[in-house]
Amino acid sequence: MTGRPERLFPLFAGLETLPGVGPKTARLLANLHVATPKDLLLTLPTGGVDRTPVASIRDAALPGVVTVTVIVGRHLPPASRNRPYRIEVEDARTTFQVVYFRGAPDVHARLLPTGQRRILSGKVELYDGVAQMPHPDHVLAEGEALPAFEPVYPLTTGITSRVMARAVAGALERVPGLEEWIDPGLMAERNWPAFAEALHGAHHPQEARDLTPGAPSRERLAYDELFAHQLTLALARSSERRRRGIATEGDGRLRRKVLDGLPFAPTAAQKRAIDEIAQDMGMPRRMNRLLQGDVGSGKTLVALMALLTAVEAGGQGVLMAPTEILARQHAEGLRPLAEAAGVVLELLTGRDKGRERQAKLDALSQGRINILVGTHAVFQRDVVFADLRLAVIDEQHRFGVRQRMLLGEKNRATDVLVMTATPIPRSLALTQYGDMDLSVLDEKPPGRTPVTTATVPVSRMDDVVAKLRTAVAEGRQAYWVCPLVEESEVVDTTSAEERFRSLCAALGEGIVGLVHGQMPPADKDAAMADFVAGRTSVLVATTVIEVGVNVPNASIMVIERAETFGLAQLHQLRGRVGRGAAASTCLLMYKAPLGETAEARLRILRESEDGFRISEEDLALRGAGDVIGTAQSGLPRFRIADLERQTGLMALASSDARALLSADPEMNGPRGQAARMLLWLTEQDRALRLLSVG
Repeated sequence: MTGRPERLFPLFAGLETLPGVGPKTARLLANLHVATPKDLLLTLPTGGVDRTPVASIRDAALPGVVTVTVIVGRHLPPASRNRPYRIEVEDARTTFQVVYFRGAPDVHARLLPTGQRRILSGKVELYDGVAQMPHPDHVLAEGEALPAFEPVYPLTTGITSRVMARAVAGALERVPGLEEWIDPGLMAERNWPAFAEALHGAHHPQEARDLTPGAPSRERLAYDELFAHQLTLALARSSERRRRGIATEGDGRLRRKVLDGLPFAPTAAQKRAIDEIAQDMGMPRRMNRLLQGDVGSGKTLVALMALLTAVEAGGQGVLMAPTEILARQHAEGLRPLAEAAGVVLELLTGRDKGRERQAKLDALSQGRINILVGTHAVFQRDVVFADLRLAVIDEQHRFGVRQRMLLGEKNRATDVLVMTATPIPRSLALTQYGDMDLSVLDEKPPGRTPVTTATVPVSRMDDVVAKLRTAVAEGRQAYWVCPLVEESEVVDTTSAEERFRSLCAALGEGIVGLVHGQMPPADKDAAMADFVAGRTSVLVATTVIEVGVNVPNASIMVIERAETFGLAQLHQLRGRVGRGAAASTCLLMYKAPLGETAEARLRILRESEDGFRISEEDLALRGAGDVIGTAQSGLPRFRIADLERQTGLMALASSDARALLSADPEMNGPRGQAARMLLWLTEQDRALRLLSVG
């Protein structure tokens, strides 16, 4: 692949090549993530100041920015050092004062000579009934022009608006003429300008409306970013699809045995997902699919059907969970179903040592184990499969792309199915998993009891504990979730250990268990095992239990300081109850008074059990980075596009990128060549290497 096209060189030159930018200014601009003229072009104004001229300050709303022509009157130098320097000026209807708190008198005299006409623009305030303009933003001679609407840029210490405006003007002069990469029909329909014109328009807003995300120039530039990002993912997806896989086709005999033995029929959504996966596995290319389903939508059954397809075809399957507790739970839940079909299912975790571990590894390499369930221990070099056809990864965000690739190395042709219980809004699913095909479970299987959700102020703690005492006496089990482990001065949240002690005192010794992130894994597993077996009735926990724990007898969920959690997290926690036949309750305890957002969050949760609706609302309330958790989100940093407000554009960019590649897989046609230029421009050119990967 050749290097960056020559036409783009001026946009990637050093910042010092721009007018008014020296080495020091270039270093300061780095604070705004600006390293090249191209970065500067994509740093758009965040606001604007109306500089429309008026005849007199009397025609303006004060205090406010006024642009007015004046005749300069007398200068009034200060009587003592700490006093301001004043200059009287007269507009068409009244007089007022220009005030300087710093600067040399001769500079003021040169700038505003008595008897001359000048155009002043700056903020006018009334001070003791006298109108004053302290330190005007602009002082111009007659005949000099000022834009009627002046853009305001994000600034950093040492960088003034003037420096920014001058540097941007220099960068705009360097924009080359580029062929259009956006579909012409879409351009016309959206009334979008060409790229260079859009940049010019975005940097020269004529009114406040031009600063909104929906303004044509800005929307077009946002679309360019999203389109480049989606093109990168689409290239990754098509290069992944070109990778040879193994066509894995089962005859359905094992799947039928399992389905016939179930006490219920799969939902329509489950059937659809099972078919999509089986079809994908039957292709001679590698499957890379995301199975997205809400809490309790029956993802595990879908995964088992896929694993059985691999076994029917004479291969093996592996199911990986993020924690040992979950791996154990999966194994216990699936083993009876696998046995009914005559399939050997084994568990491998970090606990397996010595001879026992070796025996499992031998059985696996000889093909005597059909399905392996485990933690990331299955990644270790000595774990060898006889014929691994399918890897199912549970709970996506704990397994990064790196682990997905490691797994690919085990067997480059292995089909991959990733399961996530976090319903992600479609726009974010496209951002994060645009390289994967998507199956969605959007209905719940029968037998899940609805959960009654109520909000209670923390001040009623005693009532909650009393209700809990009654429930425990009736043989029910409950989770009690605490926000933080360590007592922190900043957040006056009761720590899990404190809550554990107070509940032991209230309910009696031996009834309450404790599990939190700081505990040794063995203690955590033991506490969980006691709760699963019913030896303890109440489990005090931090959010460790958010993912996947299944205790059908647990029917009460108390979430302390619920307002400190995100919506999706609260929904996940609530999903831990309502798994058995007993009527279930989720109590959201909050500290009054609630802020507006927190109140909205708790209200949505009371009203809805639909994880997809909740995730869309969560996105609207919190923003993209928070919904996925910025630290591990891998969300791209967009300079212009706004993931929260422009979700429709993301979907459009995704379908457009896929359409372009299906029409021109090598990107050699006119639009493909233009799109290559966009990838260079947005520094996503690494994706172009995928074109040659077969």
